[in-house]
Amino acid sequence: MDTSTILKKISDPFVKLAERHYPDPFIFLIILTALAFILALTITDTNLVEATIAWGNGLSGLLSFMTQICLTLIAGHALAHTNLIQKILHRAAQIPQSENQCYAWAAFISGICTFISWALGLVAGGLIARHLAQVGHERNWKLHYPLIVASAYSGFIVWHMGYSGSAPLFVATDGHSLQNLIGIIPVSDTIFSNWNLLTATVIILIVSLICSKMTPEKSKCQILNLNETEQHQEISDTYNLSLFNRLNNYHPLNIFLGTAVFFYIFLWFNYEKLSLNLNIVNWSFLAAGLLLANSPTHYARLISNAVHTTSPILLQFPFYAAVMGLMTETGLVSIISNGFTTIATQETLPILSFLSAGLINLFIPSGGAQWIVQGPIFLEAAANLGADPSIIVMSIAYGDQWTNMVQPFWAMPLLAIAGMQIRDIMGYTFIIFLVGFFVFGASVLFAPHLIQ
Repeated sequence: MDTSTILKKISDPFVKLAERHYPDPFIFLIILTALAFILALTITDTNLVEATIAWGNGLSGLLSFMTQICLTLIAGHALAHTNLIQKILHRAAQIPQSENQCYAWAAFISGICTFISWALGLVAGGLIARHLAQVGHERNWKLHYPLIVASAYSGFIVWHMGYSGSAPLFVATDGHSLQNLIGIIPVSDTIFSNWNLLTATVIILIVSLICSKMTPEKSKCQILNLNETEQHQEISDTYNLSLFNRLNNYHPLNIFLGTAVFFYIFLWFNYEKLSLNLNIVNWSFLAAGLLLANSPTHYARLISNAVHTTSPILLQFPFYAAVMGLMTETGLVSIISNGFTTIATQETLPILSFLSAGLINLFIPSGGAQWIVQGPIFLEAAANLGADPSIIVMSIAYGDQWTNMVQPFWAMPLLAIAGMQIRDIMGYTFIIFLVGFFVFGASVLFAPHLIQ
């Protein structure tokens, strides 16, 4: 029995279960909220009134961060839909030479883009899935579109170990809140450490291979013909337009604005060196989109077409922030985290950090927010046990990204671009979740030995 047959037998039950019974992401959130209330009321000293106040106070706790995330998705989506980037994506989608290679390629491209920037990975993943379907149609290939989209989302499993990872960037920033405890940990010890780069390479390659082996029976595959719903037509007849309409389509105007933003970014890096935050990522996407758009009106249309990717974030993020407020103010996060640290030793703290982060990520899917409430507990334990803090930082990062394969929140923007439902892909990403457990678990167990 070959690998493909084995993987199909393993994945088929999960795929069928997800297709029939996996709840809508908003229902998933409501269930998690109810569970968080039950846990807070049963294992903490909080009463119902106090829990409700803590939950309600959290509703507005991450509004500024939510705005940043929405801008990232909008600007990234608009950039990806400029003519040049569309041509690059379409050419990239022509590289696979067989149906199975399409699934591997979707995961690989998404993983590489995600390592650079989590937002780029989500946008590029959704778009490369569409372009692969288009190329498959041109070549009369029978493809399973849900698996292509699931493969693209699977690449997101490396986001927190990459250049936009919240936890490693936090501890690398001078003046961070834990500096008195652990000092400054440079990204050379976390993101760009040999063991993290090795782990990222291994997980991307393994995920790509597995995605190519989960292809269902030919009867479920078809020659796809996705209707393009986003058309960006420029007004070409400018002879009879008013002065203001001519300005709307005057290319040098958006070139000027994009150049101004890039000049600011250049000055930022000149003074701040390699310091990268979400704002700089946003301004980079914005500037590049302005420079590549055909006109100011064209870019405005690209932004308008991108807004739909943010609707799930706008709806659900305040409620996830409320869950975070509930878990933080009632001490629930501390109880869960301390439950892991009290049984930890110097050798087992990394794997327990990983598992704890994976559990808490289900309730708080924002990596930055999760780090704020969980990171200090485990870094204090690391200081007490003599464990390497850089390994603990990355262990928490690994746990956060690992359970995104079963937590639907971050899949929603990609699904909005690809035009799929969460239940269509979650059966496949559950297999990636299982694989991630072994790869990341082995990495954090052996990392102390690799860096000695």
